[in-house]
Amino acid sequence: MSTANETQSPRERSVISIVAIIVLVAMAVIATVLFVGARQEARGVDKAQQLLDSFAEAGIDVSFTPDQVAQVLGDDGGATCADPNSALARSTLLAGLSNGAGGPGLRATIVESRLLQGQLLIIQTYCPEEAEEFQEFIDSLETVGDGT
Repeated sequence: MSTANETQSPRERSVISIVAIIVLVAMAVIATVLFVGARQEARGVDKAQQLLDSFAEAGIDVSFTPDQVAQVLGDDGGATCADPNSALARSTLLAGLSNGAGGPGLRATIVESRLLQGQLLIIQTYCPEEAEEFQEFIDSLETVGDGT
């Protein structure tokens, strides 16, 4: 049995080893990123399904899939849970409940309480630590359909 003569220099073997290590590390990083992303996406879909179940229990009809809701709210509630009890978030909500006029004609309106129920369910599902304070804010509003 004869042995083959090495035709590679030690430097060439080092370069090949370094390139192989770099490729393996890059593949490990990519696999980790994909795994974490898939896990977050799965958590987002689970939360979205929980929210849609809450909507169904409350009698709110929605035609969204859990994937669509997860794309908007992610696994943390997105913009809805960024700071739902801040003055800016509340004023934005109240502006959406106005009569739609611009400028001096803008007036608040009395809305049905169920219009606020969806927002509350999102907060209860994605950021429950904010729900009690948001519920107090909703209770302070004059609405119809809840006995006021």
